[in-house]
Amino acid sequence: MGLKRATRDRWIAGVCGGLAHRYGWRPGLVRLALVLVIVLIPGFNVIPLVAYALAAYFLPESEAY
Repeated sequence: MGLKRATRDRWIAGVCGGLAHRYGWRPGLVRLALVLVIVLIPGFNVIPLVAYALAAYFLPESEAY
């Protein structure tokens, strides 16, 4: 079972929901961690945004979650 985007537990593209489901984490905490990394680490905020966009484009959607 690989990483897939969530179809039901999503806010934007389902990447955080899919990541949380894959590893058994809470989706809200994954989203919060992503936002904190983007906002609080100066000069590093472009990398998570690009990674999220690439994951949203390349990861398939899940039928189960």
